[in-house]
Amino acid sequence: MNQMNMLEVAPVFGLDIGTRSVVGTIGYKRGETFVVVAQEIREHQTRAMLDGQIHDINRVAATIAEIKEALEKKSGLELREVCIAAAGRVLKTLNVHIDLEFEKERNVTKEDISTLASMGIEKAFRQFQEENDTESHFYCVGYSVVKYYLNGMWMGQPEHHKAKNIGSDMIATFLPDDVVDGLYSAVELAGLKVANMTLEPIAAIRIAIPERFRLLNIAMIDVGAGTSDISITNDGSVIAFGMIPCAGDSITEALAKKCLIDFATAEKIKKESMTQKEITYEDIMGLEQTVSSEEVIAMCQAEIDKMAKLAADEIKRLNGGDSPSAVFIVGGGGKIHGFSRKIAEELGLDPKRVALRGEEIMKEVEFPEGSLKDSTIVTPIGICLSYYEQNNNFIYVTFNGSKLKLYDNNKLAVVDAAVQASFSREGLFPRRGKELHYTVNGKNRVTKGEYGESAKISVNGSPVDLGYAIKANDVITMEESTAGANASVKVSDLVDYNGRIHVTVDGTALELKKPIKVNGKTETEEYQIQENDVVSIYSYYTYEQMTEYLNLNPEETDMLVNGIKVAKDAAIYDNDVITTREAAFKKKEEEKAGEVNTEQAEEKKDTVHVFRDMIEDAAKEETQQKENARLIVIVNQKPVVLEGRELYRFVDLFDYIDFDTSKMRGNGIVTKVNGENAQYTQELKNGDKVEIYWS
Repeated sequence: MNQMNMLEVAPVFGLDIGTRSVVGTIGYKRGETFVVVAQEIREHQTRAMLDGQIHDINRVAATIAEIKEALEKKSGLELREVCIAAAGRVLKTLNVHIDLEFEKERNVTKEDISTLASMGIEKAFRQFQEENDTESHFYCVGYSVVKYYLNGMWMGQPEHHKAKNIGSDMIATFLPDDVVDGLYSAVELAGLKVANMTLEPIAAIRIAIPERFRLLNIAMIDVGAGTSDISITNDGSVIAFGMIPCAGDSITEALAKKCLIDFATAEKIKKESMTQKEITYEDIMGLEQTVSSEEVIAMCQAEIDKMAKLAADEIKRLNGGDSPSAVFIVGGGGKIHGFSRKIAEELGLDPKRVALRGEEIMKEVEFPEGSLKDSTIVTPIGICLSYYEQNNNFIYVTFNGSKLKLYDNNKLAVVDAAVQASFSREGLFPRRGKELHYTVNGKNRVTKGEYGESAKISVNGSPVDLGYAIKANDVITMEESTAGANASVKVSDLVDYNGRIHVTVDGTALELKKPIKVNGKTETEEYQIQENDVVSIYSYYTYEQMTEYLNLNPEETDMLVNGIKVAKDAAIYDNDVITTREAAFKKKEEEKAGEVNTEQAEEKKDTVHVFRDMIEDAAKEETQQKENARLIVIVNQKPVVLEGRELYRFVDLFDYIDFDTSKMRGNGIVTKVNGENAQYTQELKNGDKVEIYWS
């Protein structure tokens, strides 16, 4: 049957991987109708699945491979991707509200609604992680929009309406990774890739309770072999999901114990009791036995009653303590006689309002001749339809040789894969060498180490950066960034050491280096500063230091500073004029003899003034350079001053702001400069507007 080769639309392949059987369906949408092209059903030969979870991946994969091969022969297609659903064995749900604000009022598009849903899923995922401190890793496997809002008011469908903002109430559902991983592994072993994954109750309710009926308060029970999944509708939306770990297998096990038979024989008797009056079988003693359908039901009644009570109690819990208006039952396990009647009894409903749903609810599904059309096919059809309504929740990539599963928010980047793989934050970004702490003239100083090399990243063999967008099956390799050289600074490198002390001694202009002490000990400007050093840089010379510099005996020297005789504890500052005792005596004699050359003195004075002007100009130029090296950017609407370097890159901001990257706070770090996505190595400019936050 090669009719699919002539279709203009791509077919959808869905698998309902159940506890007792696997149902495969190929079909496509034609307007509002889903056209089933081919179906295939296989029962597990062993109990490879229990309570909706895969226990023997190899056996389940083999069953899937058989169905894939059979459907390929029927359809003439090569099947590569498949839609699947997870049972709610350990289901957790979370209700969230999300709003999307527009810059100005405009018509709402499909893309806006899709963005709103994506934001809701992300919010639910973050909230779930914060509220559930568990060693198990949970994944969001499905969601349902309860209500839409347009400018704060309820709206059934906001598309094409004008709005300044839209919002929604949503239910997100979560399952532990062991349930999800088992399904993915079995599918991949069978040579397929997952195109979409949903939750079984979400898939089933798409068929069992169409949108036109969701105004009513209706409960749906999808009774499988291992679990019974529950959904509740009201006021036009799906309002709750739930699950009980009790279904068809519980009844089969009870029957096996009563009749002394194996599980497979008990399953056969249970099914035949629904269509035959008497069933013949052989017990473990080799004796042939005959039992009526009424006797079969009687032996199973206690388990049927237990399952019905558990389901009814869960329905009332999910429905705020009240019974719904009606109950729809789907799934093979729900066919057992007496189950629907007991549900009605437990909920206090008219038995006519609790019904097994099958072919009559699939009016918009077109089947090929001879296809199965009862309640067991509801969920498989719903799985196929889920493909058209929401994208896959997970993708797989290879990160440094290991397979990695990521929650897909349509904005995944290399950095998200690195965080999920627990790649160290230090290994992501260029690392500085060890910084140096010390004090200069009583003020704390820190000199940063140098940056090392950035992490070396490639995707599918091509070099990329951390912000590179990734997709399913990408192969990512990443080498850790390196640390740069440790901080190193000499006294001469300090801005405090700039400039000299200028004095005139006995008519001679001198340019003196500033005196230095480190930890109380005199040092030169070439001293290499160490951790926690106490550095003192002086802008003056003591009397003792000056006499030592001039090679004079302080005890035998008298000194005049700016014409005034000073004591031995005096300090000599920049531009002071010093006259020693000998020079003062000589000057006095020269004045008496009239030998002072006034013209030479004036010329010398002019030279001193010119020299001082040069010093002042140099100081002004140095100050201007410092100001030019000062950079101000606006980070998350707050000014941040960066100074001390000629060039700054985006990653330098992490040294100036309080932003913890050691723990994952969302799905990735958003980095923007002036509204555009920024790279970590991007150069910053004065006045740039920067945004850094978790998405």
